[in-house]
Amino acid sequence: MARLLRPYGWSFAAVVISQVIGAVAGLAPLLAVVELGRTLLSPGPADHGHVWTVVIAGTVGLFVRLLFTAASSGIGHILDGQVQLSFRRQLAARLGRVPIGWFSRRRTGELAKVVGEDVSAVHPFIAHTPGELIAAFVVPLVSLIYLFTVDWRLTLIALIPVVLAVALVPLMMTPIRLREQKEFDAAMGRIASSVVEFVQGISVVKAFGGSERAHRRFRMATDDFVGAFSRLVHGLSAVAAGMQLALSPPFVLLVVLIGGVALIANGGMTPADLLPFLLLGLGLTAPVAALGHGFDDMQAARRAVGRIRDVLAVRSLPEPARPVAPRGHRVELRDVRFGYEADHEVLRGIDLVLEPGTVTAVVGPSGSGKSTLVQLLPRFFDPTHGSVLLGGVDLRELGSQELYRRVSFVFQDVRLLRASVADNIALAVPHAGPDDVVRAARLANIHERILELPRGYETVIHEEAGLSGGEAQRISIARALLAATPVLVLDEATAFADPHTEQAVRRALATPAGDRTVLVIAHRLETVADADTVVMLENGSIVERGAPAELLAQNGKFAAFWRSHRSAVADEIETVLQGDEPR
Repeated sequence: MARLLRPYGWSFAAVVISQVIGAVAGLAPLLAVVELGRTLLSPGPADHGHVWTVVIAGTVGLFVRLLFTAASSGIGHILDGQVQLSFRRQLAARLGRVPIGWFSRRRTGELAKVVGEDVSAVHPFIAHTPGELIAAFVVPLVSLIYLFTVDWRLTLIALIPVVLAVALVPLMMTPIRLREQKEFDAAMGRIASSVVEFVQGISVVKAFGGSERAHRRFRMATDDFVGAFSRLVHGLSAVAAGMQLALSPPFVLLVVLIGGVALIANGGMTPADLLPFLLLGLGLTAPVAALGHGFDDMQAARRAVGRIRDVLAVRSLPEPARPVAPRGHRVELRDVRFGYEADHEVLRGIDLVLEPGTVTAVVGPSGSGKSTLVQLLPRFFDPTHGSVLLGGVDLRELGSQELYRRVSFVFQDVRLLRASVADNIALAVPHAGPDDVVRAARLANIHERILELPRGYETVIHEEAGLSGGEAQRISIARALLAATPVLVLDEATAFADPHTEQAVRRALATPAGDRTVLVIAHRLETVADADTVVMLENGSIVERGAPAELLAQNGKFAAFWRSHRSAVADEIETVLQGDEPR
């Protein structure tokens, strides 16, 4: 937090100084009342000039307090906005550079909590806590100095409630209490994650009758939260009650009155001297009261900053100090190994060459490493061993901007921005003209559907209209076609498309010069048959490679894969036909 506030040092200093001035000036009305009481209670006629001087001083002090306290609050809230903006910008920049594999191991709800709730949790610490703590310490300190000049004995007696409350503070920070607070935060994160997962998967849950199980998971998360919250409250309730009792005005006044009456009865002080203790004695407990009231906010801010720091500490994919330009767009994978976890490799010794102007189809059973392999080309990960080269240059020696000018990708899980259709298509080429956008949409077989939207290409997705999975994929394909990169990566990019659309897309992906390098994960037999080279993966290793006809002639694992897919399609067609026959 100190490192974060360093660029805003002058603003933070202005908050502190304004609060100090306002806090000290706020004592003027109280001291004016004390002085008036002592003047009016003293024997003999009152000095009217002195009385009016005291009244004016108290009024001016009140005005100065209002002015500087308002200034401190205003500057503090502006500073809070700047700090939160800085946090979110840093998080956005970091999340934009971390490996995609890191996201796959994090729940959406947890990340949403960090960017949303955790950033907002620093608001009390910046906008309120500094001013409140300064006021809570400065006012009692000045009051304490003044009261010592009146009677040091009664001043020490007035501090008894403070000593009792301070003695209870360590009980709020025991290892058990800290563990309960961490359990409470974890339970909050599980609730957020379960809500996000339930909402995102509601269609699947309802379609397959799993609503009871989904609700059960949410109820378990809420039950865990209730249990964690109950343990936290039960552990702190006795201590908090004791502190509130010790700092309560009735208890403080009782202590001051007992001590004052004893001193007056013994002739140790005059009754008029008791008045400042009755007015200012309550303020002596303010520092401990402020710590007690702000304890939860400070602890929440500390834990929130810790979680934000953990995200900011995630290692990003390094950028080269001196980027090297590739020579051509031949892609080569040399002895590539990769694992999401250190003790488990997903890819094992991949050697593969993708020549310009060729289409390479990757096939294999689920979990064989197909998606991981194709995600190495756009550098969503760096291999743990070996290298991926483009034009003879390791991707780690390419700048990210240069890489994405040469490599584009379309995945099955498409995310469209809350922006116009035209902006979504032109995402990689912001300077593209309307004619270029329309041409790309026509090639992706989505132009006619766009014209049916409320405002055509200016329709804002997710606000004015929604698109189906296949339509969203075609928007993504149009985006890749408009980018016109020499290397294209497709991960089941036409999974939701009908055969006519898929054929149109395959034609569009072929450049007129025939020099585009395409790597595609293929499940449909038509896509496999059109490929120049087929790579068969199994358990993260290449077990067969070659032209489709050659691999079929070898009658190996690819041939078995081909037959199983043909059999599955035939069975599906037969089932449909049998269902249509009259009974």
